Order: sequence, then C-alpha cells, then structure tokens
Amino acid sequence: QVQLVESGGGLVQAGGSLRLSCAGSGRTFGSYAMGWFRQAPGKERESVAVIGYSGINIRYADFVKGRFTISRDNAKKMVFLQMNSLKPEDTAVYYCAANYATMTSIKDEYDYWGQGTQVTVSS
Repeated sequence: QVQLVESGGGLVQAGGSLRLSCAGSGRTFGSYAMGWFRQAPGKERESVAVIGYSGINIRYADFVKGRFTISRDNAKKMVFLQMNSLKPEDTAVYYCAANYATMTSIKDEYDYWGQGTQVTVSS
C-alpha cells in the first residue's frame, strides 16, 4: 500500500504563504493521480487541487484559483501545494490523497490518505 505524510502546515497571517509537502512511498507513485483536500471544523472534506500522474493535467477548486499551485516530483515521490494570499477561510486540516484509477475531485474515490497537516490563517 501507499503511505503518505504531509508537512508544512502552520500558523500564518492573512495574505501570507505556506508550502505544503506530501511525501509518498511505493514503487508506483508515478502512476497515481494526487489530490489535496481540506476539512474545516463543521465542514465536509473538500477538494482543493488535483494533479494527474504526469503532472500536466491540473484542476483547482474555484476558491483557490490564482492563489494555490499544485505540483509533483515523481522522482522524489512528492507532491506540493504552494498557497499564497491565504485567507482566514483557508483554515483547515489539509490532506494529501492518492488515486490510482482516475484524476478526480471526489474524496470517496481516493485510495490512500495522509494524516493531515493543520493550516491556520489569522485575520
């Protein structure tokens, strides 16, 4: 199975930036589509950004377009989320996830999940 570990979360003021990293394991990391999801208190887990196995096909949630950038490095088995112009409503636990079959924004279709990393954006 694939193991995923997120890092890079923390406390930042509104307008600031953070870069999240997800370190993967397994021989077939480059065959998985990867996604970043987030879950705020009282909210459903939602897709933030998705990247296909090659790193070419990318899809963002409307609420992060122009602010966040997803990327991956298959040689290092890592995926990243650069977050700029952060807003208080971005506060959530951010999760890295892997899906072998498809590039999808539907959380129930993902096969593997990390433990999450907390991002807190103050006003």
